Amino acid sequence: MDRLTSKLIIYRNIPADSILFELAGICRRFRLGLYDRDELIADIYTQVHRLLDVATAYGFDQDLWHDYLAFLLATTENPFTLVSEKTGALEGSVQQLVRGDFDIFRKLFDYGFSEMEEKLGIDCFSVIQNYDAVVKEERIFNKNVSDKVRELSGLIEVTEDARQMYDIVTDFYRRYGVGSLGLNKAFKISDRKEGPLLEPVVTTTNVVLSDLVGYEIQKKQLIENTEAFVRGKPANNVLLYGDAGTGKSTSVKAILNQYYDRGLRMVEIYKHQFQDLSKVISAIKDRNYRFILFMDDLSFEEYEIEYKYLKAVIEGGLETRPENVLIYATSNRRNLIRETWSERSDRSDDEFHRSDNLQEKLSLAGRFGVTIAYYNPQKKQFDEIVRTLAARHPEITLTEEELLLQANAWEMRHGGKSGRTAQQFIDYLLGKMS
Repeated sequence: MDRLTSKLIIYRNIPADSILFELAGICRRFRLGLYDRDELIADIYTQVHRLLDVATAYGFDQDLWHDYLAFLLATTENPFTLVSEKTGALEGSVQQLVRGDFDIFRKLFDYGFSEMEEKLGIDCFSVIQNYDAVVKEERIFNKNVSDKVRELSGLIEVTEDARQMYDIVTDFYRRYGVGSLGLNKAFKISDRKEGPLLEPVVTTTNVVLSDLVGYEIQKKQLIENTEAFVRGKPANNVLLYGDAGTGKSTSVKAILNQYYDRGLRMVEIYKHQFQDLSKVISAIKDRNYRFILFMDDLSFEEYEIEYKYLKAVIEGGLETRPENVLIYATSNRRNLIRETWSERSDRSDDEFHRSDNLQEKLSLAGRFGVTIAYYNPQKKQFDEIVRTLAARHPEITLTEEELLLQANAWEMRHGGKSGRTAQQFIDYLLGKMS
């Protein structure tokens, strides 16, 4: 194995402490006979343990070695992979070099550990190459990455040569992208001082717009703006405002699911992180995806100044906002910054100062080119939401009269009429039946 990995060129930037290169070093010691048996076995078990950790994190199964190699190909960012995600297969001399690397990877796929196992009296490699994983719930592993990597692994397994592998891998890059930003849907700013600025949100909701009952005009506005954005057409920042529990956040999350396959990604940012906005934009501006910076439940008290960072990004300072970045924010109020009584009152001793403060605060909401209002439904609309949600669960056998009677009693005790209250009522009914 060490003789193979030492010849990599394009993928040579795989970390030196990766499982691949650590195993290559182990194979070299074994090949040359430069080892103590117990120490070598211990080193092998360490790398197998690391491989099992990766398999658990990404839900790999069957041949963990194949899935790991496919994982390396899918996540290694280098000039070739980053260009391939934009253009697909490349022509020119680089193609020859890449095919050389793919020929190495193809041989690594077929690499046999049997001699090492037989001589050392171990069987761990046989186990991981025929692995029967415990079935896991999707929320405990990264399904977004798992599905794609396992697809790539399966396609490589049936290739016959480096030429076929080149076509398969470059097509994978074109369809899904490369690295964390390509394979994941959503991200958050990391709290760690070291490592990548953005880390993936492993489990994301599978909600779709049809799950949100009503609000058809609002959903249509959101779709039109997002559709223009993913097509590379002019689009606007969006503010979704209105009553709590009406589906503002759900709409944005559903939009991500609807357009993820077309290159849409999302970065969730909280207002205490706004000072990092410029760093986030620098990290994503040159990638072949469309990014929504999602700011949920956005509002500012009059003493908070973080909104100035947001204004700078929206308005554009010396560096304009990239065309592949938009801001979608939700808020329970139309004016994002709370006004003080003195700013509203005509009795202010400093008329010019009062007017300047007020205009600065009002101007933030005005920077969102599309504003979409979500208000609590009236009784007729609320009843329709309840009926629609209940119809999705045949196990709810209440008559319509009983259903609505209980639903209206529920909403009076639990915060009034809203889509959220309706869903909580349905969940209550389902919970009683369990």
